[in-house]
Amino acid sequence: MKACGIVTEYNPFHNGHAYQIEQIRKNLPVDVVISVMSGNFLQRGEPAIVDKWTRTKMALAAGVDLVVELPVSSSTQSADFFAKGAIQILGDLKIDYLSFGVEEGLGKDFLNAAHWMVENESLISQKMSKFESVNVPYAKQMEELLNQLAPSFPLSLNSPNNQLGFAYAKEIVRQGLAEQVELFPIQRKAVRYDDPTLHEKISIASATAIRQAMLEGRQIEAYIPSESYGYLLEKMDQSVTWDDYFPYLKYQLFLQSESSLRNIYQMTEGLEYRLKQNIKDASSMEEFLEGIKTKRYTRTRLQRLLTYVLLQFSIEEVEKALAERPSIRLLGFNKIGQRYLNENRDQIQSPFISNINQETKDQLRMDILAGEIYTLGNKKIKKQDFTRHPIKFD
Repeated sequence: MKACGIVTEYNPFHNGHAYQIEQIRKNLPVDVVISVMSGNFLQRGEPAIVDKWTRTKMALAAGVDLVVELPVSSSTQSADFFAKGAIQILGDLKIDYLSFGVEEGLGKDFLNAAHWMVENESLISQKMSKFESVNVPYAKQMEELLNQLAPSFPLSLNSPNNQLGFAYAKEIVRQGLAEQVELFPIQRKAVRYDDPTLHEKISIASATAIRQAMLEGRQIEAYIPSESYGYLLEKMDQSVTWDDYFPYLKYQLFLQSESSLRNIYQMTEGLEYRLKQNIKDASSMEEFLEGIKTKRYTRTRLQRLLTYVLLQFSIEEVEKALAERPSIRLLGFNKIGQRYLNENRDQIQSPFISNINQETKDQLRMDILAGEIYTLGNKKIKKQDFTRHPIKFD
């Protein structure tokens, strides 16, 4: 069986995601579509609007065959570490194709750019070190450096989707998968990833716009596949945002000393003092972020840091998790996905976990903790790990 892998968040699953699956089925000779999906905390440092089990059901209903979880140690990271964890899992699951959404660029463009970058990593690292004291975000630094070193660089990195796609391509090269995995980028259709508007004449909207409309009680049914919408509708009263966790974050920042906060992953350059000072008068997450963001520290970078504070993830435990191959946590499957697993189970090298119990809990300690904290955001949210079994979708 031929497999296509996709790296997803499905926050929530919408028609743009369904379009990607449709294009994969239409253009590639694949039997199974595998999604490695972020759990309850996401790449931009935010809680998912509904839990991972609901989003798994939405994906399976719309044509994904197999859903596994991207561990929280990877799912809350910047592009390179996010991509590393996802590609390790998909490589272990023996995918033949990797598909991702982009603004522009062909598979060969991403692969050629990735080969050049990996071959020149030492030079790039040396040059990037000169930016360390400059008050410029990493993405902007990299753009300036590429303009200097490779004026004919075959890829635009001016958009988050292209940056993520490039990160996937680099990991394909780094992990020795370039001969095994063919890249299949799909150009985004109709709207930008961050377009805040629901366009009445277009059935595709950004996840950003859908989430905002959902929170405001506006109609979103037209922008989500009908097969998936019912699962989201069932959980509308269990949706969460950062504001639901802000009191817990504030408690942590009040309680902990600066020296204690310095042990939190990504707490660098005296940020602990900035957080402690600004939390005193902040009454909401938005107000707090406005008070602490700078040109150097973007909103996304700070949201990730605050996620680590909320989850109490230390430097030592996150770096240890990133150094190891991630466990593969099964969230859901249909008959095709089950057949694929049965055929390939013996080739999977990483720990493969179907259920959380006394034997497997230590392998997913960080994810279990993240699940427990996620339930604090809404008292209607059920337990996320213990007693939960993979969804079998018929």
